[in-house]
Amino acid sequence: MRRVLFIWRGIPVWSYPACLYIGVNVGIVAENRAAHLASTNPWAVYVATMILLPLAIAGSRLLFAAMHWRYFARRPEAFWQRRSGGMSMLGGVPLMLGASVPLLKWLALPFWVFWDVATFCILTAMVFTRLGCLLNGCCAGRPCDSAWAVNLPNRRGVSAKRYPTQILEGLVALSLLVIAGALYQPIADKPGVLFLTVTASYASARLALEPLREDRTRVGPFDIQQLISAGLMAFAFVGLILVGG
Repeated sequence: MRRVLFIWRGIPVWSYPACLYIGVNVGIVAENRAAHLASTNPWAVYVATMILLPLAIAGSRLLFAAMHWRYFARRPEAFWQRRSGGMSMLGGVPLMLGASVPLLKWLALPFWVFWDVATFCILTAMVFTRLGCLLNGCCAGRPCDSAWAVNLPNRRGVSAKRYPTQILEGLVALSLLVIAGALYQPIADKPGVLFLTVTASYASARLALEPLREDRTRVGPFDIQQLISAGLMAFAFVGLILVGG
């Protein structure tokens, strides 16, 4: 665990927000390249991204707070303390998608073309964010005796042989990023197919990997993250039917 990445002039640079910041900026560069390849207005794509990003972060923080509401009910001031992580990235997706409908219309950007382009920003940010989770100890896997278990700490600093969930989820995002790069131009004449396929694939992977995590939040018998993943899968499959039709 390395919650503080480094100290610069006496100021601690925390691993999770640092990785998130780097991932978003590298992702915007990849997104800009994709916008040029798609002959889409890169400036409008950038403006839309910069407006939607705060909503994604807000949604991620709100979902995390909802999942740990007892803690925040006792310490409401902690809601604003994000230096050591505290976001559930799936919470930002529905908020971004909903807000993008009027925003993209205002910017004269085709809805599906934008989200195909934005796929590269999202996946790149995911790769770096999972590295931040690994350094911070959050989203840790549960202890196990598996042959591929790795000795890792959780967010409380307790080290044990665990399922390397952060690494696995990062590899999923990286694999999908490579696949998206290979498929982007061949399916450019079918807007929305790339984004929806990536969404369905990542949500399916999260649905499978979620039981390996140590900390899980349930509503009755259901895991919240799995419910959101299932919802995204349904959205993606319906979208693929409509786009394909």
